[in-house]
Amino acid sequence: MRLRVKFHRLLSGIASLIDRELHIDNYIYCYLLVINKYRIPYLTIDHLKMGLIKGSAYCDFTALDSDEVIGEKLWPIIKGIIMTNIENNQNIIIEGCYILPEKLRDFEKEYLDNIITVFIGFSANYINENFESKIIRHRNAIESRGYEEDRPISQFIREHSELRRKCLENQAPYFEIDCDYEKDIQKAYGFIESRINERM
Repeated sequence: MRLRVKFHRLLSGIASLIDRELHIDNYIYCYLLVINKYRIPYLTIDHLKMGLIKGSAYCDFTALDSDEVIGEKLWPIIKGIIMTNIENNQNIIIEGCYILPEKLRDFEKEYLDNIITVFIGFSANYINENFESKIIRHRNAIESRGYEEDRPISQFIREHSELRRKCLENQAPYFEIDCDYEKDIQKAYGFIESRINERM
């Protein structure tokens, strides 16, 4: 078994988990990571969530439930997808705000060694300075949302602060966008590349 992020077939069996509370460019980070850098397939958990809500008679949650409730419900499926990719030496990026930092402890070491996890959030400073001009303005950049954003800035700050706290508690790799989005996101790129290089 090897890493689950693929560098033009140099690596196989790598799982890369990306959790983002970004809410702005939503999948833009993932698109850039996949299309411009690593050119590997990815799964957005939003599609898995909505597929179950719209298509399964056994789905016992709704899109209005909290991220934590949905994350708990989806975790067994996400975990199974990750394990299957690693076992089959396949590469995939799984992206979404439903990846809970504490759930990474569910994996045995042989799987954890083959997973690159990246959690990304905004600092309170970044949210306060860029809420309308960047966060709200770009919320439909990749995914079209047919509704107005009604959450107050205080809720965004609280959510990002909570993600940071959970990552620190669970020793999960956390990258914070503080001042310069482009510069700060490069730290996440660098982390992923260093993890890949360790396995080459």
